[in-house]
Amino acid sequence: MKLKKLTAIMLTVALATGSLAGCGGSSDSAASLAGTTENATSTEGAADSATAEGTTEKQNITVMTYDYDGSPVSGEHSEEVLQEMEDFTNTHVDFTWVPNDSYEDKLSLTLASADDMPMIISVSAMSAAIVGAAKAGAFWDLNDYMFDSEKYPNLSQANASVNEGVTIDGQLIGVYKARPIGRYGMGYRADWAEKLGLDAPTTIEDVYEMMYQFTYGDPDGNGVDDTYGLALCKYTGPFDIMQTWFGVGNKWVEQDGQLVPVFQTDEYMEALKWIKKMYDDGLVYEDWAVRDTATWKDSVKNGECGIFIDVLDGARSIWDYFVTNDVPSVVDASVPASMNLIGSIEGKTLATSGNNGFFVITKAADTEEKLAACLNYLDKMCSDEMITLSSYGLEGTHWERDAEGYLIDLDAEDAVSAKAYAALNQTVAYIPNLKALSPTVKLTERQQLEEKVKAENEAVAVFNPAIAYLNNSETYSLNGSTLDQIIDDARTQYICGQIDETGLQSAVDNWLAQGGKTVIEEVNAQYTAAK
Repeated sequence: MKLKKLTAIMLTVALATGSLAGCGGSSDSAASLAGTTENATSTEGAADSATAEGTTEKQNITVMTYDYDGSPVSGEHSEEVLQEMEDFTNTHVDFTWVPNDSYEDKLSLTLASADDMPMIISVSAMSAAIVGAAKAGAFWDLNDYMFDSEKYPNLSQANASVNEGVTIDGQLIGVYKARPIGRYGMGYRADWAEKLGLDAPTTIEDVYEMMYQFTYGDPDGNGVDDTYGLALCKYTGPFDIMQTWFGVGNKWVEQDGQLVPVFQTDEYMEALKWIKKMYDDGLVYEDWAVRDTATWKDSVKNGECGIFIDVLDGARSIWDYFVTNDVPSVVDASVPASMNLIGSIEGKTLATSGNNGFFVITKAADTEEKLAACLNYLDKMCSDEMITLSSYGLEGTHWERDAEGYLIDLDAEDAVSAKAYAALNQTVAYIPNLKALSPTVKLTERQQLEEKVKAENEAVAVFNPAIAYLNNSETYSLNGSTLDQIIDDARTQYICGQIDETGLQSAVDNWLAQGGKTVIEEVNAQYTAAK
């Protein structure tokens, strides 16, 4: 299939009218290897296996991806690393490493130059430029290829809800880079709770009672009114998590056969009034809305606040701080203070997008055989062996096993040595596992609890049902960030008492007038057509 000239013409038009405004995203990275799933698929003996064409000859592919540290895959042992990767995947890869700071500019130029386009391109987030390129036919629709479990035992296990985030006009245009779906939750001072006789919360009422007692029950026992229930700062992500407990949904929700933004629902107002009461009752800092995110965790570390609601690894890192710095428990000063981690309240929690960007396979792979070679590479890079290679390097050189079989990182603090392999993680999709299951890194009890809660969260995590349709909404692609800010600002102002429900409705009316009404129409036109 030769589409280069046609694609170049169509992309020039698309990019002339498009924008690089992102439709969403997150800073947390799948490369942190923060989670697991039960179904691991490891491709054994890949060096001897046949490719999609039925031959053991290495296939040639081209890949453009991010360079975060400079001089990727270089230095001592880098050639050995590349050889092991190529032998295992049965692929020869011509890499184009692009510095992170200039990647978006390079991506725009690449999309407009079909004659010089790599076969696989790493993308950080959905944008108007990517949507335009997809509509112009620049990328393969993977729906009819990726779910062949015999050819692609790893990629075929991709989560259907996460795939929606990389779908345009019904076409699956990318292989997502996985990150934990169940990452959001609540951490609280377990020793404070023990001192006050509080059990782990399971209901909204339980959470409020804990916040109240942490504020007014003298949990640290110093006889001074100097504590607060919940740590908050100007980042309002915790509100999105807490809203989910009320059945609000994740940004959008289905009601009466239509998709509507959650702020137009009764559940949203119920949650917002609850959060405002929390503020009015003094359970959080009065000036939370202007507090810097850089000091957010510090308010729990220094014993001022007892609850942290965000990513579970954030709460776990506070717990690590208590242990590392011997912060004494208020119950028994001979042991460190501790946190407990809770995933869901009322059986619900907020899902992440499940992706940290994605890989598109372009029509530079101009035959199904070349497409198969690209998918083969991405699939095999998700094996235990390649996740380990890209994360820790070569066994016996960069890592070894201890007596129990756990992985010991020999150059954990050696960034120079890590250059031999670390950049390869920019070509790993981490499907179906966010880390290798063998060999495994030994986890602390705190990390084990974090992983357990994340895994339990996946079954109850609430996704955004409109994500694929928002990708296709021209209005949201151009103005989504501005529209989102209108609602976020109004929510903060309502909580802090700067506006009342009339003012909140005025903000919603403004959202509708500024393009929100059109977004709803564009989303539901697609939703109706897809039924």
